[in-house]
Amino acid sequence: MNYLQWLANQTTSMWWHDSANKDELERALSWGAVGMTTNPFLVNQTLSSQPAQWRNAIQGAMELGGDEKVLGLVKAVTGHYAETLKPLYQQQRPGYGYVCAQTNPNKCGDYAYMLAQAKQFAAWFPNVVIKLPATKAGIRAYEECAALGYNVAATVGFTVPQALAVAEAAKRGIGRARKNGLKTPLTIAVLMVGRLDDYLRDVAQDQQADVSESDIRQAGTACIKKAYHLYAERGYETYLMPAGCRGAYHITALSGAKMIMSISVKIQGVLLALKGPFETEIDKPVDEAVIRRLSTLAEFRKAYEEDGMQVEEFITYGSSNRTIDQFINDGWNPLASMKRQYETQPV
Repeated sequence: MNYLQWLANQTTSMWWHDSANKDELERALSWGAVGMTTNPFLVNQTLSSQPAQWRNAIQGAMELGGDEKVLGLVKAVTGHYAETLKPLYQQQRPGYGYVCAQTNPNKCGDYAYMLAQAKQFAAWFPNVVIKLPATKAGIRAYEECAALGYNVAATVGFTVPQALAVAEAAKRGIGRARKNGLKTPLTIAVLMVGRLDDYLRDVAQDQQADVSESDIRQAGTACIKKAYHLYAERGYETYLMPAGCRGAYHITALSGAKMIMSISVKIQGVLLALKGPFETEIDKPVDEAVIRRLSTLAEFRKAYEEDGMQVEEFITYGSSNRTIDQFINDGWNPLASMKRQYETQPV
């Protein structure tokens, strides 16, 4: 049994494949993956790198323009994987058989727009998880989606304050759904641990802080471990999802947690090379000395402390700006203009 199979079968952790590549998903399923995360960047990546595989599926969408074209392309890709994962979904086990679709990252502050788009996504397939940003407007839309019985994930999340705000929104939304006799939706709070590390590394270098690279590599882990224990104490039903991982260490440090882990192909390969016996590490705390050194950075305190940020600040946090920009410029916008680029690709 390799590490990924051990994680899936011998612990309470689940993991989802992080890419929109057909061949990669097939391998991941054989190693224990039970779902799939995508975003505009990953959809653009698979359509651009494997045009022949998708040409027939996206013909109709290529005749559209603007947002409608992007929605058509995303629906084609998401629909393929929704069908692939349907047997897992039919097992009716929490977290099994889902695929994500993300709302337009150009509209991270537009509640009405995001909610309307989420309703479109929810009508596509029963096993779609709607990704909304962990901004003030996004979390408001997230709560409303949960109240309507839609499966939702709050992405562009990096901090404990965001994770707690998302869990509270999910709690309210789930309560409303149950009161109205609707199904209990799957709710997820993403914490992009590696992207937080990347941002804090730049902050530490800029400020010439007395923080080592080893400290930086544990910053995202410290935040998600803290959020995980707060979730357990408060009885939240929402799953935390570590994502944007930069190394296998992000996954191994959380092993055994009741989380849904998003694992990229690169990190899957590193984890497969590990030799057993394997041990769970979720209950191993990050060294307090590391926390103290990281806490000399105001940007880490914003991410780690429960009241480090107000909800209005989520959209302005450094990691949020960086990630939203990538989803826009390397994902959504290239999909909107894909026709000319796509037609020049060899079949």
